[in-house]
Amino acid sequence: MRTSENSADLVAAEDVLLFANAAITATGQREFRSGALDQQLSLDFLHTYVRVNYRRVYAASLALDINDHNAARIVLGLLETAGEAGAEERRTEGRLIAARLARLPPQRVYRLFGEVRRAGINNRRTRAIMRDWLAARPDLGHDAVKYRSGVKTAARHVHLRCPQGAEPLAEVGAFLFRPGKLPRYEHPLLDAWRRARYEQGAVAELPFTVAEGFAARHGMKREVFLKRAAPRMTRLERLRTHAVAQRPDVDLAVMPLTRLALYVLALPFEQRAARRAELTGALRTAARRAAGRHAGSWGRVHAVLDDSFSSSGSGQKRRRPLAVALACHYLLGALAAPGAYRGLWTSGRGDALLVRPWGPTPLGMRVLDALEPGPGGAEADRLVIVSDGWDNAPAGLAGEVLRVWRARLDPGRRTAVVHVNPVYDADGFDVRRLAAGVPTAGIRDAEDLPALVEIARFAEGRTGAAELHAYLDRRVALFLGEQETEKEAVS
Repeated sequence: MRTSENSADLVAAEDVLLFANAAITATGQREFRSGALDQQLSLDFLHTYVRVNYRRVYAASLALDINDHNAARIVLGLLETAGEAGAEERRTEGRLIAARLARLPPQRVYRLFGEVRRAGINNRRTRAIMRDWLAARPDLGHDAVKYRSGVKTAARHVHLRCPQGAEPLAEVGAFLFRPGKLPRYEHPLLDAWRRARYEQGAVAELPFTVAEGFAARHGMKREVFLKRAAPRMTRLERLRTHAVAQRPDVDLAVMPLTRLALYVLALPFEQRAARRAELTGALRTAARRAAGRHAGSWGRVHAVLDDSFSSSGSGQKRRRPLAVALACHYLLGALAAPGAYRGLWTSGRGDALLVRPWGPTPLGMRVLDALEPGPGGAEADRLVIVSDGWDNAPAGLAGEVLRVWRARLDPGRRTAVVHVNPVYDADGFDVRRLAAGVPTAGIRDAEDLPALVEIARFAEGRTGAAELHAYLDRRVALFLGEQETEKEAVS
């Protein structure tokens, strides 16, 4: 009896980890080796399976470092099947949903509200969640201009009361549902939108994505428009427009690490080489910021980083796997003790700034190199492998090397090994693994690496469902506690 209970616990833990890996890496978009439809069907199955069999875990996943696509899908699934949960479960789910919505980009939330409306989810609890989120928005007038259809859909669904008069909410209501009714608006953005239809000077006052349409209507030159719109661009908009124009006058110091790595890889080799000091300095600064309190605490770290041809990703996720590997390279350098990091690329390149997707994936050979003692004959405290797991030169060598090394050379586990994989394998409903005894975690942003290494230890099979559920409970408590602290700070 005890054996069967232990087996059931192990299966449950494996199911939870499988879903966590998928929710972190998969976005339903095309990958190098699988199409978008395969990804979507695989995700559909996983979401349904985990929601039905492990609803508590399904909701708790909102507190993990999952990507926005899956967070929105979990919220929709929980709202759509609220009748399957008890009263206490619904209260906890409501708090988790509210906390996650507060962290999602507003455009993603408005898109989710549109899906809620199309699905016909219109109970009192759902309307309250939507109404509270709208009430917490710092400037609903700004949202009405930038996300007009989304705000309109949400307002209709929750029956948002827009009184008559000069109140801000009344102006938003008139703007959305009675356009042209008011001769002018007190809210500067609403009035700028009104004037931009016939006044070119008002275009630069609008959010960038809205201003682009008006600029095209007025026939404004692109360079003139970008110069005028620069003060109102978000960091990401500024980075994208400057990357397209290949202009270096953009502040890289504040960019998140993985986003910065994507920007660097989009530059031609000549620009990377010419701006080596600037780009390397920005990457190291972002890595130190991402490492935070963990900086310098990982001891001696060796890494195997995949820059094979498959790291080019797909048309929808261009160079994403390679960007994650590049970002991890700099982050691991910040996490390791000073001078105790060694990164090995599968291509054999030694210049991280000039990496490109090329060639096969000889993971086994690079793992052998990484297991060699470093300077002074010291073994690594940690071996981190960043790869999609398609070891093909020769096939399966990495898994065999790690199996033999662990069984015969390091049974005491002096060196901790973890494999982080940025690519979801739709056929396997998980990220591809190198070997059964090597803990593997999905990764989307390199910034999440320290947290993912912690959750990957559950994949070794030495802990059961109880320990995993305790870990999830701690993450939920921390997640909700941080949200309450943020609310108190705002109020």
